[in-house]
Amino acid sequence: MDIATRVYNHKWKIDPIIRSLIDTDFYKLLMCQSVFRNKPDTNVTFSLINRSTKIPLARLIDEGELREQLDHIRSLSLSRGESTWLRGNTFYGKRQMFRPDFMEWFEGLRLPPYHLERKGDQYELTFEGKWHEVMLWEIPALAVLMELRSRAVLNDMGRFELQVLYARAMTRVWEKIEQLRDVDGLSIADFGTRRRHGFLWQDWCVQAMREGLGAKFTGTSNCLIAMKREVEAIGTNAHELPMVYSALAADDAALARAPYDVLSDWHDEHEGNLRIILPDTYGTKGFLDHAPDWLAGWTGIRIDSGDPAAGAEIAIKWWQDRGEDPSQKRVIFSDGLDVEKIIELHQQFSGRTKVSFGWGTLLTNDFRGLVPGDGLAPFSLVCKAISANGCPTVKLSDNPEKAMGPATEIARYKRVFGVGEQVRQEVVV
Repeated sequence: MDIATRVYNHKWKIDPIIRSLIDTDFYKLLMCQSVFRNKPDTNVTFSLINRSTKIPLARLIDEGELREQLDHIRSLSLSRGESTWLRGNTFYGKRQMFRPDFMEWFEGLRLPPYHLERKGDQYELTFEGKWHEVMLWEIPALAVLMELRSRAVLNDMGRFELQVLYARAMTRVWEKIEQLRDVDGLSIADFGTRRRHGFLWQDWCVQAMREGLGAKFTGTSNCLIAMKREVEAIGTNAHELPMVYSALAADDAALARAPYDVLSDWHDEHEGNLRIILPDTYGTKGFLDHAPDWLAGWTGIRIDSGDPAAGAEIAIKWWQDRGEDPSQKRVIFSDGLDVEKIIELHQQFSGRTKVSFGWGTLLTNDFRGLVPGDGLAPFSLVCKAISANGCPTVKLSDNPEKAMGPATEIARYKRVFGVGEQVRQEVVV
């Protein structure tokens, strides 16, 4: 595919950014089924949050074009082929991962309305409704904003300029792949949907990874690309689950239990490589210190904030203290990774644990330095659940720069979960 020509043709031909309801991350569908089963009556509000306020999205992106893309998403429904793939495919070694009642609901779904308002140089974009419905807005909303920003920057480029730009970007990705080829025992997946440069570019990156890395490339988080390219769909769960469960807690005691209630429900539904702990929502060390013994038997852990090596060391010690063999456990690193950090972490922990990597934004959106003013550099855009049944949600993270929620509630959560001083780290992506 000539991506440069397709991008050039955006100027005169509508090319929808989101092509399918399964142009989303696999973990969203797994979590959606869990919510559908366990919390069907919970009302949640999601909101777009631009952590990189220096990027004036409302000045870069035309509101009419944004509405056109969002309205298009609301018109989408599962195709017969997509439904067949979800119903009949084997995921993580299990057939019929998605239950018939969930699939029947999903096949009839149209995403609920959105609320869009310009506030200065930013957009306020929110989604309100039943949790299992509005949660499916998160990934496509982020992908639309990211790609519209890319299109805005590329809009004034000519055909040859675009060809040179993408040739340089392709060379950069391929050089990264060549560095990773030499890493023995590497296990790496594409986690780059939410902040990708564009759908066509993510699809190209997946094909390049598959050709360049062979069996070291384990799959993609993007369901549509996984189906289209016949690779594994990869993903487990995210911070959204404990954030909402915690917001629903009636008192401090229930709040302290909430992150474990989430995983208890997950334990009932999944096994094997889907039993991956994401411990950093309210601080990794405190979470593991107070975790029930049965969680030590889970397959592994995902490190998604703070110092990744420090997080892995905490997990290894925790497994050892609980009588588990860390070398048989999987540690998945997934926060702001690029080649140098991937190689460093693999060398540090290979053999001590089963090391895996979820490579996100700096795989699917590394155009740093390739246009004047660095106008295509990736930035930190998130879409988070901000309230549940009218109660605010909170995320603390292992990096206070990623914390979110009302100040009074953040203080309360820090007290309940015993979170002390934290080291601030720059949020790159």
